[in-house]
Amino acid sequence: MLRINELKLPLDHAETALRASVLTRLGVDDSDLLALSIYKRSYDARKKSAIVLIYSVDVSVRDEAAVLARLKADAHVGPSPDTSYQFVAGGLQAAGHHTGERPVVVGTGPCGLFVALVLAQMGLRPIILERGKQVRERTVDTFGFWRKRVLNPESNVQFGEGGAGTFSDGKLYSQIKDPKHYGRKVLMEFVKAGAPEEILYVSKPHIGTFRLVKMVEQMRETITALGGEYRFSSKVSDVEIERDSSGNGQVRGVVLADGERIATRHLVLAIGHSARDTFEMLYERGVYIEAKPFSIGFRVEHPQSLIDTCRFGPNAGNKILGAADYKLVHHAANGRSVYSFCMCPGGTVVAAASEPGRVVTNGMSQYSRNERNANSAIVVGITPSDYPDHPLAGIALQRRLEEGAFALGGGTYDAPGQLMGDFVAGRASTAFGSVAPSYTPGVHLTDLASALPAYAIEAMREAFPAFDKQIKGYFHPDALLTGVETRTSSPIRIKRRDDDLQSLNTRGLFPAGEGAGYAGGILSAAVDGIKVAEAVALAMAP
Repeated sequence: MLRINELKLPLDHAETALRASVLTRLGVDDSDLLALSIYKRSYDARKKSAIVLIYSVDVSVRDEAAVLARLKADAHVGPSPDTSYQFVAGGLQAAGHHTGERPVVVGTGPCGLFVALVLAQMGLRPIILERGKQVRERTVDTFGFWRKRVLNPESNVQFGEGGAGTFSDGKLYSQIKDPKHYGRKVLMEFVKAGAPEEILYVSKPHIGTFRLVKMVEQMRETITALGGEYRFSSKVSDVEIERDSSGNGQVRGVVLADGERIATRHLVLAIGHSARDTFEMLYERGVYIEAKPFSIGFRVEHPQSLIDTCRFGPNAGNKILGAADYKLVHHAANGRSVYSFCMCPGGTVVAAASEPGRVVTNGMSQYSRNERNANSAIVVGITPSDYPDHPLAGIALQRRLEEGAFALGGGTYDAPGQLMGDFVAGRASTAFGSVAPSYTPGVHLTDLASALPAYAIEAMREAFPAFDKQIKGYFHPDALLTGVETRTSSPIRIKRRDDDLQSLNTRGLFPAGEGAGYAGGILSAAVDGIKVAEAVALAMAP
């Protein structure tokens, strides 16, 4: 097979144009082109009136060697790389070496899901522990919170089968380096589980919440059929660790909230960025944890039509382009960076609290992305120097801001909100404008100046007018800010060794994914899960 990159065609090109372009690029007759498949499709929208589609395609031709020799000077034509997944040799050895001991995976978000899947595919029969409920039961609890203000601390946007990514836009793209094509493995498994095949080739694939629910269930069935064992409503309350006089330890097992003990010497922690009580327990057990940077801010809603027109001009509404997204950054005069995060085209702002008496926002879209508003987190980067010198101090800051948001919203799980024009002018909002809020239970208009530290408010007030230079109309007086966004990433890192991915000071403990500070988003978390599964298999190999 050959890979051809940078094939450019107009947005409205005819169905036959791609094949014709391939024939021209390769200089071959139609009869010599045996097969053609799209590997990647993106677009260049810098000229809004003349948007261009950019393809990478894999083709099979007669006399491939001759074609490659003739086009050796063309940097965009070459052999198709092998993107198939290869199981680690140690894992295959371990697959036939059953000692009775089984690896334990804590958490069923994207990371834990792929740890469990790959371990099961290697015959290692993982035990999967999830503090929350199965995904459909969890969905009932989550919608119950949104509609009736009844929060279940163990079953919500953050906790339950599928993890926080289930109630999101379902974005499946990342900027991580991926030389082994683990991301391709993730996408292929998602397609097997029911995702649309287009996620394999569109430049910014997404799935949406309702499709993710079905996929998570299908993947659970696959893992179970391969010998994996799921246990829901099984919160890990303790980790048994034997430590020597120098502080180095070895995992011996976990203890569940109901007192049950499960012995294991290979424990994967894929617990997500909101498992604060588990972070505290691990710190008390002497596991090495350090504070890491994260970001804080608000969700911002605009009319999706405004974003579409700004990004695509006369091509707004084109089916191939879909709902437009954006990516913004501003470096404020006070030294802070303000940027967009987790942008959800045609979506809704959702209540993402996991602890009583606190308000947290997040964004979510369905596959169709056809809601009236675009929303994105607009956040300010902070570092451990912004709060007391303690590994868990970032958690305390998050909690303080979320408690403040709960109070500003009226103490009913309504979120505090403010119109963008009022926020920049420094006055409280008293009535909604042309942008209706999508957050449920509801939005209580107020002054958000006290919702974040002064340096963050100052930087954001400067950023919104500056963003208007990048997206004309972004500084919309009626755009709605909803607070607070605090769960952009984990505030801690459970540091691990580079060679075997085990905790710095605790053998048999494999920190993984977002909660451990090694991923951000569905795809990168899933990729990290594959890497950790391989590390576990190698550690278990005879």
